[in-house]
Amino acid sequence: MSLSSSGARRLIEASPRKFRFEQDNPPAPKKAFEYGHAAHALVLGVGAPLVEIPFDEWRTKESKELVAAARAAGATPLKPVEFAKVHAMAAELQKSPIAQRLFAKGVAEQSIWWDDPYTGVRLRARFDWRTLIGGRLVLVDYKSTIDAAPDEFAHSANKWGYYCQHAFYRDGAQQLGLDDDPGFIFIAQEKEPPYEVTAHQYGPDDIAFGHELNQRAIRTFADCMSSGVWPTYPPIIHDMRVSKWTRIKHEESFA
Repeated sequence: MSLSSSGARRLIEASPRKFRFEQDNPPAPKKAFEYGHAAHALVLGVGAPLVEIPFDEWRTKESKELVAAARAAGATPLKPVEFAKVHAMAAELQKSPIAQRLFAKGVAEQSIWWDDPYTGVRLRARFDWRTLIGGRLVLVDYKSTIDAAPDEFAHSANKWGYYCQHAFYRDGAQQLGLDDDPGFIFIAQEKEPPYEVTAHQYGPDDIAFGHELNQRAIRTFADCMSSGVWPTYPPIIHDMRVSKWTRIKHEESFA
């Protein structure tokens, strides 16, 4: 059993018991997840083929049969509006100067595996895109999002622990000798017109923080695999605190 970046992030957020349950009982793919895969397929030029289902709603017998047939064939079914949107997103991305430079040459959807040097845990990652810029390896991760504005995407990235993904993928590239100091850039694109595109990266302090959290998750994974015990949350009363952001929000309303 190997550990991915998303698995490590889940171990940081949830109890080991919950993590293992989710690994053993994966949920059915959500529609939003399928839509994100469709955007990836067009932007990166890989992945499941896209099939337009000519029905605005999939309630009739005919529409359901077409959807089932597409999925059975390994394709991603999309409604006409969704099909048009993902193609518009791909077209708009091609107009972005930074995206043009990053996606001009490279390799899409490359999987790597390596062993953690401290615990021996088998780790895995899948690069959306890898390229060379000025002789330096640059890893690119494409994210479709609601809001690609710099502050808003940063907030979303922090919520989902993308600093851990940044560190995890960099560590993998370094461990395999692909580059001593690989770059890592998130390309964020909005899912609604005009499909705005922005680029983002974390600085050294945040990467180091993500690395430390990853190591904590890897050690937890190693201990659980070794003992066969996947603990639940500590049986204590947990203290809560009002966040700084919440206090500021309400204090401003009193001004």
